Amino acid sequence: MQDPDPLPWGAQDRFQAHFIVRKEVGDSQLLDFTARTKLQTKGYFGSKKVIGMKWVGGKLAEKLNENISLSEQIISQSVNDAMITIEPTNNGVRIFGKWKNEYEFGITNDLFSIYDEIAGHIKKLRGKQKPKIVSKSRGTLPKGYN
Repeated sequence: MQDPDPLPWGAQDRFQAHFIVRKEVGDSQLLDFTARTKLQTKGYFGSKKVIGMKWVGGKLAEKLNENISLSEQIISQSVNDAMITIEPTNNGVRIFGKWKNEYEFGITNDLFSIYDEIAGHIKKLRGKQKPKIVSKSRGTLPKGYN
């Protein structure tokens, strides 16, 4: 039996899986690495199906929109699994979906392959440039050190 007077605070039974891609993102590029799916759906409530989608955001969203096979994979998912958000963090770029309760929570092989393909696009997108290390020694190295 449920509690007739539930408390509005405390631990909730909601879970969310986050996939982190290690990528240095500069402050000027935060919007370039931000993306979210915008879904076209048909039906109501339990019978709601995804019939189309597009990515909204920066340069990453443009690259993801070009990938037709990725879009087809996302369209085949449920509405909750097809809602994917990508945003930069301090040490990388985070990919995550909607919050789920303990019974719905899980990552299918199809969903993992979608996240993996998105991670590949994130790695290909040019991020913060690493400083070039220039040798301060002058002259040439002895034979065998090349």
